[in-house]
Amino acid sequence: MYDFTYHRPTKVADAVKLIKKAKDGKLLSGGMTLLPTMKQRLASPSDIIDLSGLKNSGIKVTKSKVTVAAGTTHAEVAANKDLAKAIPALAQLAGGIGDPHVRNKGTIGGSIANNDPAADYPAAIVALNATVVTSKRKIAADKFFKGMFETALSRDEIVTAVEFPMPKRAGYAKFPNPASRYAMVGVFVADHGKEVRVAVTGAGPCVFRHAAMEKALKANFSPDAVAGVKTPAKNLNTDMHASADYRAHLVGVMAKRAVAAAK
Repeated sequence: MYDFTYHRPTKVADAVKLIKKAKDGKLLSGGMTLLPTMKQRLASPSDIIDLSGLKNSGIKVTKSKVTVAAGTTHAEVAANKDLAKAIPALAQLAGGIGDPHVRNKGTIGGSIANNDPAADYPAAIVALNATVVTSKRKIAADKFFKGMFETALSRDEIVTAVEFPMPKRAGYAKFPNPASRYAMVGVFVADHGKEVRVAVTGAGPCVFRHAAMEKALKANFSPDAVAGVKTPAKNLNTDMHASADYRAHLVGVMAKRAVAAAK
C-alpha cells in the first residue's frame, strides 16, 4: 500500500467535510473492494474516511417497508428474522454473498455505492424498487445505478440507508462464480401487484431490468412464462468465466428459478 491519512469520523456531517477536503479521498465501509485494490497498488487514495465510526447499522420493518441502515452487514441482513419474514428473497440473497468473512464485514451501503457489475444487492435494489437514502437526498432505484462501478452519487455524498417497499412476492437466483461467489448471472424478480420487476446482475456492465420478462410475468407469474423469453447476448459480458452467449442462456435459467422460489 501507499501512504494515506486515516480518518474515523463519528458523524455523517464530519465524514462529508473530510471527503470534500481530501485531495483524493475514499470512503471505507466494509472494505471488501477498496482494501484489496490498495494492497495491489491499483488505488492510492490520499485519505481514507472510515465510516464504521458512524455506527450506522440496523433494520426496521413496518407494515409497508423495510429500512436497512447503510452500515448493516450482509450477515445481519441474512440473520434478521423480521426482514426474512417480510422479504425472504432479500435475506436469502444476503446469505449467499461471498464467504463468512465477507458477509460479516461487507455492508449494504458499501456494496451499492461500489456497484460492482457482479454484485448481488443491485438486483434487489432495482427489482424491489427501493429508494437509496443519502446524506443529501433520496434516489429512486431506476436512477441510482449508472454503469460499471458508477452510480448517481456525487463525490461528497454518502449512502445512509436503503428503503425497500414490501412486495407481494419476490425471489432471487444466481449462478455463482465457484471461487468468489460473485454472480456470474443473478436474477431478482418481484411481484408488486400493479407491476412485476425483473433485475439482472452479473450478465452486463451494470444491473438492468428485463422488460420482456416483466411483461410475460405480469400476464402469468410462473416459470413457464419466462421459459420462451430470449435474452440478447449483445452488450453482455464475456470473460474467462463465461461468454456473452452463455450468460444470455443463464439469464433465462436463473429467471425461472427465481420465479419458482418467489414467496
